[in-house]
Amino acid sequence: MISAITVAIDGPAASGKGTVSKAVAAHFGFAHLDTGLLYRAVGRRVLNGEDPVAAARALVAGDLEGEDLRGPAVGQEASKVAAIPEVREALVDFQRAFAARSGGAVLDGRDIGTVICPEAAVKLFVIASDDVRAGRRWTELRERGLEVTREEVLEDLRARDRRDSERASAPLRPAEDAVVLDTTRMSIDEAVAAAIAHVEAARGG
Repeated sequence: MISAITVAIDGPAASGKGTVSKAVAAHFGFAHLDTGLLYRAVGRRVLNGEDPVAAARALVAGDLEGEDLRGPAVGQEASKVAAIPEVREALVDFQRAFAARSGGAVLDGRDIGTVICPEAAVKLFVIASDDVRAGRRWTELRERGLEVTREEVLEDLRARDRRDSERASAPLRPAEDAVVLDTTRMSIDEAVAAAIAHVEAARGG
């Protein structure tokens, strides 16, 4: 049995990192944290009229629930609040405490390997082409009953990419020692198998 380790999985929206992270965590029996939900929860509070920094400091577990967290409006607001250094600082301790749990943990986000868990045993940076990512997100939104066009989704993703990559605090980028996993032409099973192989290799099989 593979011993408990921390796995950091980063990448842009709709790259497949969330799906891969959940599957890796389930395979090894590790806990999983979608850190993007923290920023989405803050974003939702801001849309409801709260100050971003105050919202981040007051965040509780119950804030991470609700289907509306996955909506495009909350996603855009999450990207905006994530660019605020004080918001990121307020959420760092929560994420690091989660990563340090004894049973092993998989965290996915945009700065896990570079800022939150720079000493993680495994670091993956999951990518996919813009068109493929837009198609995945468009399908997801349509399945939830949201009326959006592929063009609107693509524009939204590119705007988030620019904001996430250009922000001064913890920009989206792969850690120097991260393995880049391009899921553009991969099935879900293939992407998950590749990620599991990297974790197994990190622990010697």
